[in-house]
Amino acid sequence: MLEILFSFLSSFRVYFRTHADIQLEVLALRHQVTVLQRTNPKPKLRPADRRLWVWLSRSWSRWRSALVIVKPDTVVDWHRRGFRWYWTWKVRHGKAGRPSVPKATRELIRTMSRDNVLWGAPRIHGELLKLGITVSQASVAKYMVRHCKPPSQTWRTFLENHLSQMVSVDFFTVHTLWFETLFVFVVLAHDRRRILHFNVTVHPTADWTAHQIVEAFPFDSAPRSPWQRAYVERLIGSIRRECLDHVIVFNEECLRRTLLSYFRYYHGARLHLSLGKDSPDPRSIQPVGEIVAIPQVGGLHHLYERHAA
Repeated sequence: MLEILFSFLSSFRVYFRTHADIQLEVLALRHQVTVLQRTNPKPKLRPADRRLWVWLSRSWSRWRSALVIVKPDTVVDWHRRGFRWYWTWKVRHGKAGRPSVPKATRELIRTMSRDNVLWGAPRIHGELLKLGITVSQASVAKYMVRHCKPPSQTWRTFLENHLSQMVSVDFFTVHTLWFETLFVFVVLAHDRRRILHFNVTVHPTADWTAHQIVEAFPFDSAPRSPWQRAYVERLIGSIRRECLDHVIVFNEECLRRTLLSYFRYYHGARLHLSLGKDSPDPRSIQPVGEIVAIPQVGGLHHLYERHAA
């Protein structure tokens, strides 16, 4: 008798559960038919439609089987998006939230990060504090430039750190009035583009060249010399364009005097773009006085200075 009663109650419970499930399915299908019968060429779900399907997905286990006009993943995305919107509203409603970082500060953080690839957020944050800019370290980390590779200095930084220890040496030839070939040996320091040593010869032997190196760098003070000689080749081009192309060389002594005259101008008067438009021997700014032109290299160039009236 008890077994019959238990079976009856189970059947009764299954009947009502199945009936409710069918009613929900009918509601879902009827709703989709209503959406499809709208006048729009492409059915568009309204916010109320989306809320209905989110509710069905939370309360009905078989909601996926009745879904036709959208994908189940879309309904799940609606729910997640609504969750984000809700918490965004809850956090911001009635509260000011974290203060925004001014645009100028954001740009300064990015500039510091690009210019100092070895710096992390704590270092940049400290520099900002020294500049009187109050911002959290987390904000600094947020706006830093993300480097694709491990931090590394730039080639310009690497070269500038070694310029004082590097020189370039090279030969170039000059033809005399009597069709004789003279060889000029020059040693150029990279840091301030100074010509440390030069000499002229007709026969540039190995012993003669070694002796020139000793004269240029006594007491084992010779720095490094790279294989690439772009700086000294540029110097040789300047010597030709600004001096030798405009004079006639008679002999070794004539060439030596001409080069000495040009090198005095080169060191004390000629302006170099690589030195910030300054000369190897820095020139001071003279804002007061009468401008006087001083001939250089026999009048091929001039040095302009201000003298007291």
